[in-house]
This record gives sequence, structure tokens and C-alpha cells, in this order.
Amino acid sequence: MAAVVRFFWHLPRNILIIVLKLYRRVVSPTYGQVCRFFPSCSAYALEAVTVHGAVKGGWFAARRIVRCHPWNSGGLDPVPSPATVDWDDPSMVPMIVQLNHPHVFLAKQQETQSRNAA
Repeated sequence: MAAVVRFFWHLPRNILIIVLKLYRRVVSPTYGQVCRFFPSCSAYALEAVTVHGAVKGGWFAARRIVRCHPWNSGGLDPVPSPATVDWDDPSMVPMIVQLNHPHVFLAKQQETQSRNAA
């Protein structure tokens, strides 16, 4: 019963993730590297929805898309970190988060590998 409830609870988030991944695979390559932000708007939206869920992540993504216009200088714009997530183990971190924050997770991965080797 709990698995069914969890499935329906995460269904909107999972649908948005599928749509964003399809966009990133089909539509985004036709534009090339034109985004003035890092991470790109689609990567930002995918991370926001993955980490924060459909409603809050969708709100973050919509705010980001509104800020993406020719008069904005762009730059580094990371997704706000969730207050309740602790990602000390790099294997538990979603791949999109690792890709959008390489400086954080490469250092943690190197620390973990050096501890395992010792």
C-alpha cells in the first residue's frame, strides 16, 4: 500500500522529469550552447524538479526561465539546496546534481576514494 501511495505522490515529479529529459535529448541540441547561465535552463529545471519536487522545483524553474532574457548578464546560478538533504555519500546523489555541481562532488568523490584506498 505504501508503494502505491509513493508512486502516485511522485507521479507529477516523474512526469516532469521525463518531459525535461526528452526536451534535453530532442529539442535542446538543435539550439546549441546559447544559454547565458550555468547550469543551462533545462539542467536547472531538471535538478530543481528532481531535488525539490514538481511544485517547488517547477516554481524555481519558472523563475529561472523568466530571468533568462537578453538583458540579463547570466553567470553562475545554482539551484537552492534543500534544507533536509545530506549528501555525504556521492553514490546517493542524483546524477544531474553531480553534473551541475562538479566542484563539490568531485572533491567528495576523491576524498571517498582516498579513504577506501587507505
